[in-house]
Amino acid sequence: MIDFNNKPLFLAPMAGFSDLPFRNVVKKFGADVTISEMISSNALVYENKKTLHMLKKAELEKPYIVQIAGSDAEIIKKAVLILNEIDFIDGIDFNCGCPVNKVVKQCAGSALLKDLDLFKKLVATIKEHNKKSLTSVKFRLGFDDKYPEKMAKICEELEINFISIHGRTRKALYSGDADYKSIAYAKSQVKIPVIANGDINASNANEVFNITKCDGLMIGRASVGNPWIFYEIKEGKKIDKALKKEIILFHFDEIIKHYGNLGVNIFKKHLHEYSKTHKNACAFRSEINHYTKALEMRNSIENFF
Repeated sequence: MIDFNNKPLFLAPMAGFSDLPFRNVVKKFGADVTISEMISSNALVYENKKTLHMLKKAELEKPYIVQIAGSDAEIIKKAVLILNEIDFIDGIDFNCGCPVNKVVKQCAGSALLKDLDLFKKLVATIKEHNKKSLTSVKFRLGFDDKYPEKMAKICEELEINFISIHGRTRKALYSGDADYKSIAYAKSQVKIPVIANGDINASNANEVFNITKCDGLMIGRASVGNPWIFYEIKEGKKIDKALKKEIILFHFDEIIKHYGNLGVNIFKKHLHEYSKTHKNACAFRSEINHYTKALEMRNSIENFF
């Protein structure tokens, strides 16, 4: 389902950004694999309406992977069984990398890197019960120290299809530079596909491939306000102004289609990013912050870009 010989590009799961409309945009413009926003296994099992809405698949997504998080094996098993019943999901990814306090305090996300026995138990639970084509795990280099090869070897032993490694520890959060050499070391210790993640952009993508020898790249923050990054990496050239405008309008239309008029407010954070390098961006942001209707916002986008 994923051709690792072609060095695929993944969109990283990002809370508040990698929703269905954004995933559809990046799929149209170069991303090979998309992953949902992180889904709480507890929220999924207890049928939180917002969570069920987050599971929806964008039109262009294939393969489509749903990422879950949690720390209770029984709840995670129930979450996997629920996902098994949803036909359009192609794989399940397990989050062992989220560094935010509210997730870590629940012994989930990167907190699992402090307890590799629990890490192994939970990954094994997902692998055992997942009936989808793909099972994957995303993790950081470690909690305080770096030992990515330990998690990588556990995943290989459990026959996980691929792993994604963010080049920082939990302690580092998002500060400092991603450590690609540590990812490279983990990659050298296993035979399963490894995806490199952290600080990857159009300028350094080839360098990251060369350093890590990874089987693919996962791009997160660099795609916000810049979803054409996947196209630019693949084609080795910048896109023109006209195509940027087309992408921004397509993204806006997808937002409105998915959220209705609520999408007007949701899209403001994206427009703040899209407008960053443009002349008169401050005035534009001030203007759109007052909009409540889709048509007036779309007209403003047409005129500004």
